[in-house]
Amino acid sequence: MDKYTDIKRKFILILLVLFIGNITEGQTDLKNPGNQVNDSLSLKEIINKVIATYPTVKVAEEAINNAEARVGLARTGYYPEVDMNANFSNLGPVTTLTIPNMGSFQLYPENNYSASINYRQVIYDFGRTRQTIEFEKENKALGEQTLEQTKQKLSLMAVSNFYTLLFLQSAIMIKNEELTALNEHLSQINKMKETGSATEYQVLSTKVRISAVESQKVDLEAAIKVQQALLNTLIGNDQSQHSLVRNELNAEMTLIPEDSILSFAMQHRDEVLMNQKRTALAELRYGITKLQYKPVISFAASGGAKNGYVPELYDLKANYVVGLGIRVPIFDGMKTKYNLLQAQSAITSLSYESDYIKRNVSSEIVDAETYMLSSEEKVNQYSLQLEQALKAYSLAVTSFNAGVITNLDLLDSNTSVSESRLLFLKAKIDYVASTYKFKAALGERLY
Repeated sequence: MDKYTDIKRKFILILLVLFIGNITEGQTDLKNPGNQVNDSLSLKEIINKVIATYPTVKVAEEAINNAEARVGLARTGYYPEVDMNANFSNLGPVTTLTIPNMGSFQLYPENNYSASINYRQVIYDFGRTRQTIEFEKENKALGEQTLEQTKQKLSLMAVSNFYTLLFLQSAIMIKNEELTALNEHLSQINKMKETGSATEYQVLSTKVRISAVESQKVDLEAAIKVQQALLNTLIGNDQSQHSLVRNELNAEMTLIPEDSILSFAMQHRDEVLMNQKRTALAELRYGITKLQYKPVISFAASGGAKNGYVPELYDLKANYVVGLGIRVPIFDGMKTKYNLLQAQSAITSLSYESDYIKRNVSSEIVDAETYMLSSEEKVNQYSLQLEQALKAYSLAVTSFNAGVITNLDLLDSNTSVSESRLLFLKAKIDYVASTYKFKAALGERLY
């Protein structure tokens, strides 16, 4: 009996060291983001790497360069066009004219030379060039907003990946601690079985629990590999790398009055701002189309030298031509009319799109805020549950020591503690992740 009591005390001591010590450490990690692995990645580092290297960001940046070039191309409407022409031609037969008593002479030389510099300039186009420049500038602004939206979406993906990895890392750690405790327990229960203080059923039940926890750990390890592969894709690392993330469970929230949340989102959400720019583009396109009815006044000048002037056909002589021209559209087969109808339809569609976006933004804000508040409540609930599980475990230890409960009942209490730790951890991570989603729903930058 004394030997049984001694084994039981050793067993209780092992469980207390493994579980209560690890639980306390786990709670400290949750409350202390300072407990971090030195070679692990922070959320800020991940987001910065994603934004700096991800291909879609580069594509969006190049689209802005393209738009800038189109702005410059539109400005060329204000500039003249200058070119130079040079020609040589040999004609034959040469036409000659004979006049009695005056002789014969050629109307033009066999070899003809000419060279000229030509200048063309649009003097007035009734705002076509100005409108085109404004259109391309607005197109560039849309490209810049698209870049911001791309960065925001990638940042949100990084946040989701980061906190999924953090949960899986912590969950595997908890499962490892649980397995350590169960294996120690199995060793002790085998010793107790040798003395007749435990049964084969208790041994097999412990092995079943170990197998179940190992299966859960296998699932977690498979899930973390998937998430690490996603992280490597996001930050451009080789897939052979298995990066860890830091224990960061703090997210600062911008304080916005409840009655101003929707207004704030409508001023900051990329979808809203992009729709506004698309509307401005559609209006500019409509204005440009209307200008197709307007005339264009242009100036042209050309100066150079050529031969073939009578009577010195072979001498090069300076020459020039200067003139004004006007092009007045009269009938274009009704192309402008239908282009105007199309442009007006685009403006109307974008107004409907604006209403659709407003409804979606409003819905997303409510969803994100509700989920964030729900997660906050769960943090408090599971914190209390963990505290109660620890107290229940302490009572189970006392009861086991007094012989009131079996070792399997004690293991049930240990399992409850482990599950409570996981639930508390998940609630804490869900709350922080939902805070970032709420910030994104408001249009607040995550990068």
